[in-house]
Amino acid sequence: MPTAVRLARFGAGVATGSLGTAMTLIETIDRLRTAHLMVRDANEWDGLSAALTEAYDANDDDLIEQLQPPFLQSWRTVTRYVLRDTFDHAGISVTEPVDPWGIAVLTSGGSSTEPLLCVVTTPEPQDAGTANLTGRRLLTFSEMMTHYAECLEPLFAKQRA
Repeated sequence: MPTAVRLARFGAGVATGSLGTAMTLIETIDRLRTAHLMVRDANEWDGLSAALTEAYDANDDDLIEQLQPPFLQSWRTVTRYVLRDTFDHAGISVTEPVDPWGIAVLTSGGSSTEPLLCVVTTPEPQDAGTANLTGRRLLTFSEMMTHYAECLEPLFAKQRA
């Protein structure tokens, strides 16, 4: 069942952050989406994903070196700095990602999750610590927002329990 349908049927989840302010999962997702769209519109995010995918497909190391660091850094900076207050209000801590394609490790109530900018498409393992795309596919902006919501949902459920 898609996240949006689950949220509508079973409730949005409410978290109380360190400032005592209740924040719902839906509010958090809305702020997350808005913050990323302030940096680039959805078409620009999708264009960067497509260009980076094409660079990997063509084994164009120069283009990969040009596109990959700002792509990763943009996602990570928005999460770590622009959304700092949002995650703090929701009682979610943000730390550096573990996976090379991770945005951040998000932790609340003893549970952690790491939204990734890609999905695994084959069982081939990626070299540890390197951000290549072997066996992975970069997500579109819309897919990324859905994935992010799915990653956040258990953190809010854990706080309600």
